[in-house]
Amino acid sequence: MSANLKYLSLGILVFQTTSLVLTMRYSRTLKEDGPRYLSSTAVVIAELLKIIACILLVYKDSKCSLRALNRVLHDEILNKPMETLKLAIPSGIYTLQNNLLYVALSNLDAATYQVTYQLKILTTALFSVSMLSKKLGLYQWLSLMILMAGVTFVQWPSDSQESASKELSAGSQFVGLMAVLTACFSSGFAGVYFEKILKETKQSVWIRNIQLGAFGSIFGLMGVYIYDGELVSKNGFFQGYNKLTWIVVVLQCLFPWSHPCNSSYFPIWL
Repeated sequence: MSANLKYLSLGILVFQTTSLVLTMRYSRTLKEDGPRYLSSTAVVIAELLKIIACILLVYKDSKCSLRALNRVLHDEILNKPMETLKLAIPSGIYTLQNNLLYVALSNLDAATYQVTYQLKILTTALFSVSMLSKKLGLYQWLSLMILMAGVTFVQWPSDSQESASKELSAGSQFVGLMAVLTACFSSGFAGVYFEKILKETKQSVWIRNIQLGAFGSIFGLMGVYIYDGELVSKNGFFQGYNKLTWIVVVLQCLFPWSHPCNSSYFPIWL
């Protein structure tokens, strides 16, 4: 039963990852009349949905009691301000990363993005060794080197990329590549930092995600105001939103549950 649950979880994770990348890429390249939706607002909405989802899970763990839910949130978040503030650093990095992923998928094809983004496994390994004092064996390091070589070969130009280059200029490909590489490093650091916090405290992962989501929403709204404030004031916060946009937001909210960079996914195969 345990093995079946693991395979089921793996299948759901693969489906969520693939569907998120494909729908996000399609939503950023789909040509429609009117303004395109703002990725900065989509990040904020996804954070708010994560908060709601985690609050519902805490409510379930509290035996569906509103009084118990209020007590847990008050005791674990409001009464522990220093513990809550620790989440500001990874939350800010997560928010930056989520915006970078939209930039990357707006400038790279889905396959190149998906393969290149796997470098986050390498960066997570490096940060795990340096920050958590984890030790990796020879086969594990060899696997990471093979992964890095595979990503390098994917970026190697070939004749089959001529048709794709007509749609994407060299400049846009460079922007997309830099965005995804930056996201990989931010993913590794923030994920290991978050894992370290989880190991040092007894708070549940749902409480931690509520704290992350709260800071992420604040940082996200700051980004909306700074970079897209004029567009929001002109066309509204939900400009360009359609059914596909909401699917992207929901998938981003659900993948993965603990957060997009949680390094706890890294040791699955190492």
